[in-house]
Amino acid sequence: MKKVFITGGAGYVGSKLVPKLLQLGYEITVLDLMIYGEKVLDDHINLKKVKGDIRDLALLEKIIPGHDNLIHLACISNDPSFELNPLLGKSINLDAFEPLVKISKKNDIQKFIYASSSSVYGIKKEKNVTEDMSLEPLTDYSKFKGDCEKILNRYKSENFITTTIRPSTVCGYAKRQRLDLVVNILTNHAFFNREIKVFGGDQLRPNIHIDDMVDSYIAVLNAQANKINGEIFNVGFKNQSVNELAADVKEIIGSDVLVINTETNDNRSYHVSSEKIKNVLGFSTKYSVKDAVNDLKNAFEKKLLINTFDDEMYFNIKRMNSIKLN
Repeated sequence: MKKVFITGGAGYVGSKLVPKLLQLGYEITVLDLMIYGEKVLDDHINLKKVKGDIRDLALLEKIIPGHDNLIHLACISNDPSFELNPLLGKSINLDAFEPLVKISKKNDIQKFIYASSSSVYGIKKEKNVTEDMSLEPLTDYSKFKGDCEKILNRYKSENFITTTIRPSTVCGYAKRQRLDLVVNILTNHAFFNREIKVFGGDQLRPNIHIDDMVDSYIAVLNAQANKINGEIFNVGFKNQSVNELAADVKEIIGSDVLVINTETNDNRSYHVSSEKIKNVLGFSTKYSVKDAVNDLKNAFEKKLLINTFDDEMYFNIKRMNSIKLN
C-alpha cells in the first residue's frame, strides 16, 4: 500500500483530496495546523492526522520517514492572507520549503508534488500562457511560489521525482469550505442576497472545479516518473471573464439574481493554457464552473453551510486575524 504524506491536508483542497486517496487505497498522513478544525477529515483506519507546523523540523524528521510520496499543499493561501502578516507568510511559504524538500529527499520520498499557483506568471498579453513562459509575479505571495519551484527543481534526481502544479482558482463545495474565492463569493451572494456585484467584469479569471483539482494531483501521483520529473503543469478549466462567471452563477441560482457592475482599479487578467497536462498525462477537466455553482447551491439548500457571511471559518483572512498565528 502506497503511503502519502500531505502537508495542509485539512485545507480546502486537502479536505477533498484525502478522502479520495483513502478511497483509492492509499495510506495517508496529514500534517496541518488544523486551524479550521480537525473534524474536516473523518477518522479512517488508513489516515493519521498530525496537528503540527511545517516549520517544526524535528517533527518533520520524525513523521516523514516511511512514506513513498509527498504532496505539499500547506501555505498561507493567497494575497490578502499573506499580506496580513508578510513575515509569517514568508516563514511558511518560502523559508520552510527547502528544509521540507531536504528532509523528504533524505528520507527516500520518491515523488514530491508541489502546489504552486498560476499567479506566478503575472499579467501576460499572450492568449495562451504556457509553462515555459517567464515568471513576472506581482506580489510576494506569487514570487515566493515561483522561488519554491526553482528550489524544488534543484533537488530532482532519478530517485527523487519533483513536480510542480500551477492551479487556477479553485471553486465548488468541500467539507472545509472557502467562501473567499471568486466563484464561491459570487454564488454565496447570489443565493442568499439575490444580488452580486462585479468589479470591472472583463478581467479573465481561470477557475477549476475542486474535484478536477483533486484528480489532477492523483493523475500526477499515478504518472510514470519519466513523464513528470522536473515538470510543471498548469491546471485549469477555461479562462472566463468575471462577467461570464457571474452569468454562469445567475443561470444556476436563478434569473431573479441582479448583477451589478461597478468600476475597479484592479483590471488584472490571468489566462493559462492547460494543454500540457492533457498532452503529457491525458488529464482533462470533467467539471465546469456551473457544476461548482450547482454543488454550492445544493450545499446551501441542505444547510451544510450556514452563517455564510459571518462565520470566520469560511474566510481565510478573518480566521488568520482571529487566531493571531505567528
